[in-house]
Amino acid sequence: MSANELTSKVREMKELKAFAEQIADEIAAIEDLIKAEMTERNTEEMTVDVFKIRWTRMTSSRFDSASFKKTHADLYDQYTKQTESRRFSIA
Repeated sequence: MSANELTSKVREMKELKAFAEQIADEIAAIEDLIKAEMTERNTEEMTVDVFKIRWTRMTSSRFDSASFKKTHADLYDQYTKQTESRRFSIA
């Protein structure tokens, strides 16, 4: 691929990413409107036409590695492994 072709592809990719961010923002705004309506109706589930909408509470448990590292640094080091990956970026 020539330098001009690469430049063209990078510009196209940046435009598409900007468009995707705009679409993601619009989707989030619509979701927020629906959530606000559900909050106003005090419901976690509703049916609209053929769509069943759910906005339910979920509880999850996550391991607090920062606290564990503070209190058990030796064990943390013993069970920590490094991984290698590659990051793609364009500035």
